Amino acid sequence: MSVTVITYDRAVGRWEPNARGRLAQAALTLYAQQGFEQTTAAEIARLAGLTERTFFRHFADKREVLFYGVDAVGDILVRAVAEAPSSAGPMDAVGAGLQAVAEMVQETPEVARQRYAIVSAHAELRERELAKHAELAAAMAGGLRDRGVPEPAASLAAETGVAVYRVAFARWIGDPARDLRGILRESVEELRDLLAGQLVSVPSPS
Repeated sequence: MSVTVITYDRAVGRWEPNARGRLAQAALTLYAQQGFEQTTAAEIARLAGLTERTFFRHFADKREVLFYGVDAVGDILVRAVAEAPSSAGPMDAVGAGLQAVAEMVQETPEVARQRYAIVSAHAELRERELAKHAELAAAMAGGLRDRGVPEPAASLAAETGVAVYRVAFARWIGDPARDLRGILRESVEELRDLLAGQLVSVPSPS
């Protein structure tokens, strides 16, 4: 899964309008058509109408194109956590942040699903995804500490929130007709029930 979403970068030079966004879209197209391993940075740049030199000015390698936008996601999380009502507990504030991200993902569901399929198929990309998730959890934990939540509660809430989002996202991928935001709300409630000891396990059929 992936909390990370490809978005457009508006802060680019006039001679290369939206270069990062064009490169990101071109990479997704080629990865889907001919595979991640078979695609080169030069091919991505050519499809985007840019040079290979431009590609490496924006991205360290072809993996990083798939994680374009993580900083923006982190900003959304931190802002939503900060803007949660003062009466909101740590998990409620985390839930507000996750809902904000889910709303953004829901705007381009096919892009999110296409990216998920590519990342899931390659171990090196899954490893990179986990590292990005850790960065997002750290960002949320920092936002919670700014609200006065002490450690280790801030980190526990943030890490739990990322885990809930991953489960909800995977459920959404398997049920594309549903809304990610609704699935996320259900997952949060299921976590609350689990922690309250209200979930009852169902015996496996013999």
